[in-house]
Amino acid sequence: MAYTALDVKALRDKTGLGMMDCKKALEENGGDMEKAIDYLRKKGLAASANKASRIATEGIVESYIHPGGRVGVLVEVNCETDFVARTEAFQRLVREIAMHVAAHDPQPRFVNKDEVTQSFLDKEKEIATEQALATGKPANVVEKIVEGKMNKIFEEVCLLEQKFIMNDDVTVAQYLSTKTAEIGEKLSIRRFTKYVLGEGLEKRKDDFAAEVAAQSAAAK
Repeated sequence: MAYTALDVKALRDKTGLGMMDCKKALEENGGDMEKAIDYLRKKGLAASANKASRIATEGIVESYIHPGGRVGVLVEVNCETDFVARTEAFQRLVREIAMHVAAHDPQPRFVNKDEVTQSFLDKEKEIATEQALATGKPANVVEKIVEGKMNKIFEEVCLLEQKFIMNDDVTVAQYLSTKTAEIGEKLSIRRFTKYVLGEGLEKRKDDFAAEVAAQSAAAK
């Protein structure tokens, strides 16, 4: 049985795994979706789905300072046990997440879709509508443009929905799911903060002409 790109996407949606894992599973099982899922479960990759209801209260807070000292990130990632929190594999994962937050453009603002506030969505919709209206296109086209832009909002601002910078075949959520299967515990990103040097400060704007005039007057 052949399979299509839509089948790969459907398997990704069901398992939260990466595209290559899903393609291989379908190839090995003649495109049969249920057999592909069983194949992934036997390999331990799809086991992460069974860990969703567990409680993860251990973990670490990791810091990452980008070379040059202009960007810094703090991120908290949770696991189930202190034993896992102290492993090299878990600590490497947390550092990778911190590096993603530091490097990704656009900058993530929320961990997941549930954190996105209605006021944020309303503001983005207002901006998207004004931009669409400025094109002069008919109202029905404007509506579709706005709808398209709003559908992409979550991919842009939610950390878990973003393409992972170290493997853009998967989202951060899918990468985390893969690591959950490998490590054997529920893993979750709780929160993060990104600091950019000078962000929010009003930049100094010197009036060179006025400064020269003042120096000239002082010299008289």
